[in-house]
Formats: sequence, structure tokens, C-alpha cells
Amino acid sequence: LIVIDMINAYDHPDAELLVPSVRAALPQLTRLIDRARTEGVPVIYANDNFGEWRSHHGEIIEKTLAGKNAELVEPILPDDDSLFVVKARHSIFYETPLSYLLSQLGADHVVLCGQVTEQCVLYSALDAHIRQLRVTVPKDAVAHIHEDLAEAALRI
Repeated sequence: LIVIDMINAYDHPDAELLVPSVRAALPQLTRLIDRARTEGVPVIYANDNFGEWRSHHGEIIEKTLAGKNAELVEPILPDDDSLFVVKARHSIFYETPLSYLLSQLGADHVVLCGQVTEQCVLYSALDAHIRQLRVTVPKDAVAHIHEDLAEAALRI
């Protein structure tokens, strides 16, 4: 299970458009994460570093919990067994160690959840497909900015 960009302070220009969709997806995201943990499925957080090149995942989490939408982050925080990959671009694979990590885990199937459906989730799903991984994107566990583009992305 790969949780994309959910550790977020929601202080970016299109946050107002995104937050309602995050609120709607949060219950299913929480259930997916809880189920994966219960069943011993690795949970990997792939998260933007927001241009903070000196930051590590602990600092990213601290910053988001200090933000105005911490209630969107708290229910899905990484636990001690979670893995964390910092990314800088749209795809969770682009210049990250994720491909290697997945090969070490013996993964041939990834479940992608998080945000933004029509951006990072789409690009990551396409990159996973190129890497010959089976890909599942639960439509009720992803959040979007633009509903029409998200619907198109899910069809792709």
C-alpha cells in the first residue's frame, strides 16, 4: 500500500479545492491503512518534500501537524513499521529509491491511495505499470482538485 502525498500542510494555492475531496476520502484511506497494517502488508508513504531539501520525514510530519488542517493528517500518520520515501516530483518513482524498495519487498502489485488523483496518483500509476507492477487505485481512497480530470485519470 502506497500512501501518496497525504502528509500535507494544505498551504498551497489549490488547497481550497483539494481539502473537501481529502475529507471525503479520509475514512477509506484510514481503513485501507489499518487493514494493511493488520494483515502485515507494508505501508509506504511517498511524500513530497515541499522544496525543503534538508528535511526528513519527521520534519515533514511536524510541519503538517502544525498546519491548519492537521485533522486531515493525524488519522493516517505513519507508524513505527511504515516506510517513507521522499519525492520531489509528481511520480513516486521519479529519482526515488521506490523501485528498489519494492523489489526488495518482492512486490508485484501496488495499491495507490492519496492525492492528487489527476496528478501524482496518475503519474505514479503509469510509472508502476511501466515497471510491470499490477496497479490498483481505489477510487474512494484518492482525492482530487478537479473532479472531471480525476474521473479521466481513473479511467486511464
